[in-house]
Amino acid sequence: MPVEVREATAGMATYLVRADAARAIIAYSGLDVVEPLPGKAVCALAFIEYLDGDLGPYREFAVTFLVAGPGDRPVRRDRLVPRVAEVFHPGAGAFVHWLPVTQAFTMEAGQSIWGFPKELADVDIRMRTPYKRCVLRKDGRLVLDLLIKPGVPVPGGVAGPWTGRRGLAVDAYTHRDQVTRRVPWVCRAEGVRARPGGALIRLGNHPIAKELSELGLPCRALMTGSVRHLQMTFHGAEEAG
Repeated sequence: MPVEVREATAGMATYLVRADAARAIIAYSGLDVVEPLPGKAVCALAFIEYLDGDLGPYREFAVTFLVAGPGDRPVRRDRLVPRVAEVFHPGAGAFVHWLPVTQAFTMEAGQSIWGFPKELADVDIRMRTPYKRCVLRKDGRLVLDLLIKPGVPVPGGVAGPWTGRRGLAVDAYTHRDQVTRRVPWVCRAEGVRARPGGALIRLGNHPIAKELSELGLPCRALMTGSVRHLQMTFHGAEEAG
């Protein structure tokens, strides 16, 4: 520890989804979703191509939810325009609900070291065109086909003046073997592009696709983005409580 990712590229789409459905989907974790708007939770779908890192090259897809930290009261809003500090409060983080990958070594390492819900799948990522695309299949069944339209450059990337040179620190939460864990995670990005909306998504007939449809997908994305150069540092997991 820590585990380093020295070079990766990524695309992401963030959605406002049904909070009641999101709450039911992650109930097994003991965590609660944040509601930035009444009745709405935040779900992010991300695809990452790891080119150089301690766990080797592989491709990955992530289904995550913005959650309150363990022990925090459920974060629900009774007004339409919350303050940013109310949504991204200390302890809030990204709960990783599903994390299919393309290599067995990173699957086993992710499960045993951090409790990440990694499993093998066919993750076809296309990042070398203006439109970024991921086609995800599991057990021969289509889960989704996600297309990210080009955004505008974000000056300074993630390691900008608001985060410092060390990058953006995020708490990731996982749940495995009846234990919820917190994983401190730092990312540094260059070549970031972002825009409102900008995603096209087609769901397949896999059970995870059904879960996503229960959230209200497909719908208009809140925000989409892509990262040309991404570095990450994963620290050791600790039991959250």
